[in-house]
Amino acid sequence: MTFVEKVCVLGAGSTKYGKLSESIADITTQASVAAIESAGISPKDIKASYISNVFGVADKQVHIGPVLMSRLGIPDKPSLTIESACGSGSVSFREAYANVAAGFYDCLLVTGVEKVTHTGTEWTTTYFAYCSDFFYEGQAGASFPGLFASMARAYLNEFDATEEDFARVAVKNHDNGFLNPKAHMQKKITIDDVMNSAVVASPLKLYDCCPFSDGASSVILCSEKFAKEHGGDYIEVIGSGRGGSPAALQGREHMTTIPSTKIAAADAYKMAGITAKDIDFAEVHDCFTIAEVVDTEDLGFFEKGKGVQAVREGRTKLNSDISINPSGGLKSKGHPIGATGVGQVVEVFDQLTGKAGERTVKDAKIGLTHNFGATGASCAVHVFQSV
Repeated sequence: MTFVEKVCVLGAGSTKYGKLSESIADITTQASVAAIESAGISPKDIKASYISNVFGVADKQVHIGPVLMSRLGIPDKPSLTIESACGSGSVSFREAYANVAAGFYDCLLVTGVEKVTHTGTEWTTTYFAYCSDFFYEGQAGASFPGLFASMARAYLNEFDATEEDFARVAVKNHDNGFLNPKAHMQKKITIDDVMNSAVVASPLKLYDCCPFSDGASSVILCSEKFAKEHGGDYIEVIGSGRGGSPAALQGREHMTTIPSTKIAAADAYKMAGITAKDIDFAEVHDCFTIAEVVDTEDLGFFEKGKGVQAVREGRTKLNSDISINPSGGLKSKGHPIGATGVGQVVEVFDQLTGKAGERTVKDAKIGLTHNFGATGASCAVHVFQSV
């Protein structure tokens, strides 16, 4: 695969994640302005935008791209809204990356946003279920907690794992999120807290599940030439991959692996000319604790069935063998669906440009983002390098 341009991330910004009172249009604008200011550029430098959003209808605003561009004073610049369930942010990033790499644009805005908490748990859960293979899953009563619980039960049956191992994932991510001022759940927890929390879908308990979140995150993507001309800190995108899996969990050969992750990771590693061993830290899609365990195996960090052992031994903690979810992940930082994948890139940018504060991964040079939709029906993996 040959591209015209090297692609860089020049700036990044984000709102706090959580229950927000502002409108979807307001938080989209806030994050975008923060990214523009971080990059040290003017809105007029932006040639187009990619907006990731899934449930704009929940806050009475779809087709949000032109709304954002108008607010930024560049209504003549094109925009595109992309929906790919929980993986929308990484797919928007990928499309923007491809457009810069191909030489179509030298500077693009990528913003992810979601505003759902005001709809209440019942409606929010229903909205989420629409992202599944609804005929076979959601319509039959299988919500995402139930589907991931099926994966967790299969993992417990197949490998040397316990529910306490899953709890350790939650504890670790809350430790990281406690250091992140923009995290939804900035609160430390214990294994007992997880084990004693309400059962949502056995074996998953409340603290095994990420929260519903509002929030917006934004990055500026540009050519290397543009980045050098405008000064400031930037990082390089050195690998990008996408993959797919059968939409319904029942259509997969194994319940304890996500094929789309393995495909996307292989493509991203090949493009970057590296292996999983070269990654210093990773932001992975931990919508449920079982997901992080499976992710780290499918991404090649650990052998199949050994992900829980790595957690048990503390090998995924901050500044350990490989720092997994230094931001706190979806579990603690939060999961505003359309913003999640972009928010992962914001964390990588902050880490590789020395802006991560107390949660800094020491001497990190290469970071990875992994973001999937639904139970992994779609996935994108990106690899970044400090400059």
